[in-house]
Amino acid sequence: MVPAPGDCTLVIPAYNEERRIGAVLDDIEGFSGEVIFVCDGTDRTAAIVREYASSHPDRSITCLEYPRRLGKGGGVRAGLTAATTPCAGFMDADGSTPVREMERLFAHLDGHDGAIGSRWVKGANVRVPQSLSRRLQSRLFNLWVKVLFGISNSDTQCGAKVFTKESLDAVLPQMVSDGFEFDAELLWRLKRAGFDVVEVPISWEDRGESSVRAGAGFGMVMRLIRVRAGKQPE
Repeated sequence: MVPAPGDCTLVIPAYNEERRIGAVLDDIEGFSGEVIFVCDGTDRTAAIVREYASSHPDRSITCLEYPRRLGKGGGVRAGLTAATTPCAGFMDADGSTPVREMERLFAHLDGHDGAIGSRWVKGANVRVPQSLSRRLQSRLFNLWVKVLFGISNSDTQCGAKVFTKESLDAVLPQMVSDGFEFDAELLWRLKRAGFDVVEVPISWEDRGESSVRAGAGFGMVMRLIRVRAGKQPE
């Protein structure tokens, strides 16, 4: 059965996104489920979210604030752990994936334990692509993920993923990644636990100003090698 909108939670990790968070807040206007923002930066992002939540008392909006940097993975994990609905997912705070696409992903949980957006499968609509260097880095990283973990997904790093809370609760306590490699570890642990995750073509556009530094892929691969070896990433 397709989950009802009220049975879905959106987690949005927002690190120093005060310049772009307004557009995301506008985009979630039509989303009737729970929204959890995880703010661990030093700018006014959390204040902007709190002001929006106060002016929309009919909405279920939570702002989790942390005085230290959690990392992308740490922020997502905090939000997913706090979610109380039967389904939960996460999206980037830059608005690269519209909320309507997240709603479409949630609909795929009818018959699947998870659904992840992909920019690299037939039917995807990449309106504004990343730079060539970013695309090459993404493809090389995805190749390493396949080699290390045997994951067949063509796009592990697209920031648009939804899951049943049952599947998340089964694997989140085992997660050790706090950085951008979190997505790959999550998919690997779900696969090992026997959960079914479908890859869905998505509408996406590059919004620039990524917090992933050029060349960061090497460090992500090294941390994943440690995860694969059963060690804590450094």
